[in-house]
Amino acid sequence: MQAAFLIPLLPLAGFAVLAAFGRKLGNPLAGYFATFMVFASFVVTAIVFADLFQQVHRSYTQTWFTWLPADHLRVTAGVLVDPLSMTMAAFVTGVSTLIHLYSIGYMEHDEQFPKFFLYLNLFVSAMLFLVLASNFLETFLGWEGVGVCSYFLIAFWFDRPSAASAGKKAMIYNRIGDAGFLLAMFLIFEKTGSLEYQTVFSRLGHVGSGSLVAIALLLFLGACGKSAQIPLFPWLADAMEGPTPVSALIHAATMVTAGVYLMCRISPILHLAPEAAHVVAIVGAATAFLGATIACGQNDIKKILAYSTISQLGYMFLAAGVGAYVAAIFLMLTHAFYKALLFLGAGSVIHAMGDEQDTKTMGALARFMPITSITFLVAWLAIGGMPPLSGFWSKGDVLQNAWALSPALWAVGALTAILTAYYIGRGYMLVFAGKARWEEAGVPGDGRAHTASALARRAGGRRDAGPSNPNAPAETGHQGEGHGAPLSPHDPSWLMTLPLVVLAIASIFAGFINLPFHPQWVLLERWLSPVVGKVLLVPHFGVAASWAFAVADAVFAAVGVTLSVLLWRSAVSRPAIEPVFLQRAWFIDWTYDRLLARGSARLAEFTYEDVETKVVDGAVNGLAAFVRRSGQVLRRVQTGYVRNYALGLLAGLVVILAYVLSRAFA
Repeated sequence: MQAAFLIPLLPLAGFAVLAAFGRKLGNPLAGYFATFMVFASFVVTAIVFADLFQQVHRSYTQTWFTWLPADHLRVTAGVLVDPLSMTMAAFVTGVSTLIHLYSIGYMEHDEQFPKFFLYLNLFVSAMLFLVLASNFLETFLGWEGVGVCSYFLIAFWFDRPSAASAGKKAMIYNRIGDAGFLLAMFLIFEKTGSLEYQTVFSRLGHVGSGSLVAIALLLFLGACGKSAQIPLFPWLADAMEGPTPVSALIHAATMVTAGVYLMCRISPILHLAPEAAHVVAIVGAATAFLGATIACGQNDIKKILAYSTISQLGYMFLAAGVGAYVAAIFLMLTHAFYKALLFLGAGSVIHAMGDEQDTKTMGALARFMPITSITFLVAWLAIGGMPPLSGFWSKGDVLQNAWALSPALWAVGALTAILTAYYIGRGYMLVFAGKARWEEAGVPGDGRAHTASALARRAGGRRDAGPSNPNAPAETGHQGEGHGAPLSPHDPSWLMTLPLVVLAIASIFAGFINLPFHPQWVLLERWLSPVVGKVLLVPHFGVAASWAFAVADAVFAAVGVTLSVLLWRSAVSRPAIEPVFLQRAWFIDWTYDRLLARGSARLAEFTYEDVETKVVDGAVNGLAAFVRRSGQVLRRVQTGYVRNYALGLLAGLVVILAYVLSRAFA
């Protein structure tokens, strides 16, 4: 466990080397180096994980130095090695390694190839600092690190206005949530005198219930920003403007899971503040349902997956809110595999279709992309909850625990489960089944898609495409960008297909780490027990009830899958179940834009033109003008003639004498 400090430092060292020598390493060496550094971090994580597994006392704090020795505030820098932090570090480094490897092929023709991997390494390092932190302030450092890296990566193609805008949007939404995190830290220190996790949790008994509720809700506000929950979720859909590997990294393994991790880390606070925990559960359930309904009306393949992530994160918060912290981590872990697989599969489709992301212009790709098709199918069935894939076990765990607290929350989760299997299936059928609609779009004609959406993305700057077919026509677009689609779609190179296969295998078998059939088989629950065991909700259901829940979960998945196949195996458009309000995400983002963004812009314009220019600048410029005019008047007494100065001295002397004499005879 002494090597734990290397886990976040190895990717950070990769960032430093790429910052200094990335251009010299070039393409593809910069990508291989960045991938190796993250893989090395994964290896160290596995070693530390194995060492921790053998320990009796599974909590170890490695202190590096005292960071802030300020009066009563003493914050150390170091890492906290416990089952929760190591579980997070294991899937963050593992999935990130696969995404790095995939990116070598995907970003092959991008002119900013070294810079892309520089950002990826920094992103992973920041996430590892976040999950391994031993105190709130160090967590906040990693919290802000993933925030700024998300800005760099979402706006990576910043010469495209939509990408630049999406990066700013993500930054603004996250800053709103971060204000809650900061206020929570102030309150935590004021009430406990510390920011160290172990110390804070040991002193919660001396904190009033009102303060505990306030702390929990403020931290939840931060989690809502980072993990895209109501009302701070719209930024995550726009984050699709970044390269597809970025979407996979953000949505599967890093940034958006930070909020769920934080809720599980502060489980002792939520346990003592049940009112706040209920808010977390209700918001999570509402977000899960909202995200699922919006995904049902999206045509952009990445937008479908983006709203799916919002929905799945809602499930995780639902679990954390009801006290099922193991279920939340279980779903987070399995979700990392199949959501990364979905995004990377979507990237392969986008690459094959020459930048096209509209599922309505695809179809029949299963014949041309068998590996992508099969792995995407596995991901669909896993996220849909089909037994015995991983999503069946993890999502079922959440729903069963939700019933223990509130059947109403279970009902919302159950309906969302049906919608999840349906909307991913809808996307699969539109992309891989049916008629080859892309032939009508002109892809086979000259190797480039001609649909409006693809042309619009090209006109905006760099394109989201991967490596090309060597036999395809030469690229005519921006130099250094990806090639257009080949003469016929095909699976990408092994650099991109290998991660798909590994993630598909993980999506199938990851659920076996927490099987409910026997107390010895709930491996994840036993592993996390030292961290959350004392505050964990433990529902007591009989064998019949447990089987009933399992059968119900399987039925929900089967209903969603069946509906998607029946409705979309031959159809391209069904306006009755694709209403405009779902396509426009319930008009929530539109409402924010009209009520907040545009109003704020008008307020800023008024402040600049009237307050700043006329009042502030007017006062400053007026004072300067007064001084200047005063100087112009006073300069007239500076004639340069001695006789004038002598006359002035004499006049002054006369005045002084007159004043003195008047006082003497008064």
